[in-house]
Amino acid sequence: MSNSVDSRPGPVRNLIKRTGRLLTAGVFALAGLIFVTSFNTARGTNLRTDDSLLKLSDLIQQRNVKNGDLHESTAALRGEVDTLADRDDGSTKAEDERLGALEKSAGTSKVSGRALTVTLDDAPPNAQAAPGYPEPQANDLVIHQQDLQAVVNALWKGGAKGIQVMDQRLISTSAVRCVGNTLILQGRVYSPPYKITAVGDQKRLEKALTGSPAIQNYQLYVKAYGLGWKVGEREAVTLPGYSGTVDLQYAKPVE
Repeated sequence: MSNSVDSRPGPVRNLIKRTGRLLTAGVFALAGLIFVTSFNTARGTNLRTDDSLLKLSDLIQQRNVKNGDLHESTAALRGEVDTLADRDDGSTKAEDERLGALEKSAGTSKVSGRALTVTLDDAPPNAQAAPGYPEPQANDLVIHQQDLQAVVNALWKGGAKGIQVMDQRLISTSAVRCVGNTLILQGRVYSPPYKITAVGDQKRLEKALTGSPAIQNYQLYVKAYGLGWKVGEREAVTLPGYSGTVDLQYAKPVE
C-alpha cells in the first residue's frame, strides 16, 4: 500500500483540482453579485430603517385619533336624533318627564351645577423618598387603575349627579382601565395628569374623598414620593351628556 495521501491516478486528481477551482471561482462570483445587488437596492443606505417599522405607540395614537373622530360623529348623530325626538310625537307630558328622568339617570343628558375637580399625576422624574420612607420602586411613582377607580367610586358615593373623566362623561357601563401608565376609557387613550370632574354637593363630595380608605392609602404615596393630588372647587360647570353607544354588547338579560 502506498504511503501517499492521495493514491488516486494523476489525471483524476488533476480533474478534481480543476473542478474545485471552478467551484471556488463560482462561489466568489455569486457573492460579488449578491453584494452588488444589495448595494444597488440600498443605494448606500441601511435597508432596514426605523421609519419602515410601525411602532406600537404610533398604532395606539392612530387608533386614538380614529376613535376620537368616531366619538364626534356619534355625538353629532345623537344630536340629530334628539332634535327629531323633541318634535311633537304624541307623547304626554308625564311620559316626557319620565324620559327626561331616565336620560338624566343614564348620563345621556347634560348636567349643570357646582362641581369638584380632582387631579392625579405621576411623581416628578427626579422624585426622591421623603425622610423616613424607603426608596421608591417604579410602581410607586405612577398612577394606577385602582387610584382612579378609588376617586370615581368615592365621588359616586358622595352623591355626584354626574362625573366626567378627562373629556368623557361616565355612565353605568363605563370602565376605568389603565395599561402601563396610560388610561384607556371608552376606546380613547389618555396620559397623566388625569382630571376628574364631579357635579354635586361639594361638601359631601369632599367628605367622601377624605373618608375613602383607598384614597387615604394613596395619600401616603403623595407624602412619601410626591405623587400629584389636587382638589378644587368650581362654581358653575356643565358636563355634556354621554354620546357614545349605550347598547350592551357582551351582556344579556336573564330570561
